[in-house]
Amino acid sequence: MRLGEVLKSTGRGESVDPTKTYRLLGVRLDGLGSFLRETVTGVQTSASKLFRVSKGDFIYSRLFACRGAFGVISQKLDGCFVSGEFPTYVPVPGRIDVDYLKYWFRLPTVIASVDADCAGSTPLTRNRFKENFFLALEIPLPPISEQRRIVTRIEDLATQIAEACGLRENASEQVEALVARASGSHFVQDFPKIRLADACSLITDGTHQTPRYIEDGHVFLSAQNVKPFRFMPDKFRRVSLEDYRSCVARVKPRIGDVLMTRVGAGIGEAAAIDREIDFAFYVSLALLRPIPETVSPNYLVHWLNSPDGRANTRRQTLGRGHSQGNLNLKLLRDIQVPVPAIYEQNRIVAELDGLQGEVDALKQLQQETSKQLNALLPSILDKAFKGEL
Repeated sequence: MRLGEVLKSTGRGESVDPTKTYRLLGVRLDGLGSFLRETVTGVQTSASKLFRVSKGDFIYSRLFACRGAFGVISQKLDGCFVSGEFPTYVPVPGRIDVDYLKYWFRLPTVIASVDADCAGSTPLTRNRFKENFFLALEIPLPPISEQRRIVTRIEDLATQIAEACGLRENASEQVEALVARASGSHFVQDFPKIRLADACSLITDGTHQTPRYIEDGHVFLSAQNVKPFRFMPDKFRRVSLEDYRSCVARVKPRIGDVLMTRVGAGIGEAAAIDREIDFAFYVSLALLRPIPETVSPNYLVHWLNSPDGRANTRRQTLGRGHSQGNLNLKLLRDIQVPVPAIYEQNRIVAELDGLQGEVDALKQLQQETSKQLNALLPSILDKAFKGEL
């Protein structure tokens, strides 16, 4: 059936009253439905006419239809308003179930057809999905009772997928908490503490100059290249020779040095440089060069990333009137680090590395499971509209 045979325009347009308040809706992408975008008075909107929606209406966004902006009005949004950019329809009684239609518009093949009707060579020149194209779409339409059976089956399976995803996310959170507890337990013992400045022969940061990025230059890293335990130099920008020299004049990084983020939300995250690479880096990173006879780089990385280490870096920034997002080098040098004998450091590192290896393997399995779960719903929808569900 063509949609124009089973849907009718609502036609609930109202002239805007300057003294009235309007709850305005938008439509999310990827078939996730409508939402309350804002509440405005009549004088705050430039529209001269708005359209009231009711529970059970089917709605879409002209501008974002090619990205799956279709949905059904819920009871919660009954009585809200939209602009003329959101065509709204009611089903012909007994002909089509709007939830059946909602799921049909989540099929990749249907969205591809919508995209083809939105002419334009680029997203900026793309035309809106006009009503004549929408109403001309043809949908496989079994009897209304079969439509509702299919919807019930889809939603039952979607609920099971959501529960499985929730269990997976909960497992990930539990694993992270377990690692944090295991890591923290190794540093609460009564080890002697020394200033970080006394455990390192060098503590400095990168260049303070605003870098000039060029296509053919020297490798330049920033805070995004350091995550807990992971030195990630593969994605980088390049800078001029002058910018490179301004950094390496302070320090030339080498294997065994520890990089730590000293600004932003990830402050205190640390990783050891584990490969030979010539690079300059920005002021957002601090470089620590452990004294081999005092502290091993891997031990220092584990402590900095531990709950105790992260708490210390946060305490230094918050406790002395400094911004939460900036740990200066003087405060960094004053941080107290528990430093047992080298053989004990090596034992702690070996145990935590073994645990981290098991966690990484579990995370990899969870990622693969996540991909499989995310692929289930499109597969279910495909079978549903082929009459195989």
